[in-house]
Amino acid sequence: MGSEDMEKKHYVLVHGACHGAWSWYKLKPRLESAGHRVTALDMAASGIHPSKIEDLATMSDYSEPLLKFLASLPPNEKVVLVGHSLGGFNLAVASDRFPDKVSLAVFLAAFMPDTHHKPSYVLDQYIERTPPEGWMDTQFRECGSITTMLFGPQFLSSKLYQLSSTEDLELLKALIRPGSLFVDDLSRAKNFSKEGYGSVPRGYIVCNEDMAIPLKFQRWMIENFGVNEAVEIKDADHMSILSKPQELCDALLAISSKYA
Repeated sequence: MGSEDMEKKHYVLVHGACHGAWSWYKLKPRLESAGHRVTALDMAASGIHPSKIEDLATMSDYSEPLLKFLASLPPNEKVVLVGHSLGGFNLAVASDRFPDKVSLAVFLAAFMPDTHHKPSYVLDQYIERTPPEGWMDTQFRECGSITTMLFGPQFLSSKLYQLSSTEDLELLKALIRPGSLFVDDLSRAKNFSKEGYGSVPRGYIVCNEDMAIPLKFQRWMIENFGVNEAVEIKDADHMSILSKPQELCDALLAISSKYA
């Protein structure tokens, strides 16, 4: 039993744009039933967090709940960070500032910035490869120093949730909040450091039926920066956290057993 206790990990789950901690409701109990601690956080202006998106100016502002959480950890405690979609940037910001607190960063169909280009590089490439009509009915608005976005019903059903249940899509429609990619801030920010973010072991979980961050682009990001291990989930849309929770749990446990 002693060796099993040593294997118990603390997973910290970071949602994607326009979502919240609620979106992990299927994965969290699965990880807990496997004996692990799990914390699902709302980023600023997400879920039930009281901030409004227009009050935020930077990716660091948006990441503040995660940064505060890592700062509050006891000395010598490390966590496995899991970031979905835009949450990959939260992982990069947090790992850069607290590399000693992160045993492994796992990118789940997520944007994965590197240390040799400006932080906005992968987003710039993504936007360049996504024609305007690809955003469908997503609404963009200029709010001070940021551009906010709110996914529309057509975009959600055909690009994010096309293999997820109608119930989960309805849940999202009730809880969705505007988000931002913070492209302007990331284009001006200093590169993530090799000593910080670059020093943390990385895993990537690929979703092969993802219509939001397509398979080809996920593989390009892996090739661009490199990971310790990549695992693919078959028949998974962008919301594998809802459409393939058990397969996702298995993949996450497999990667973290080797590198965390």
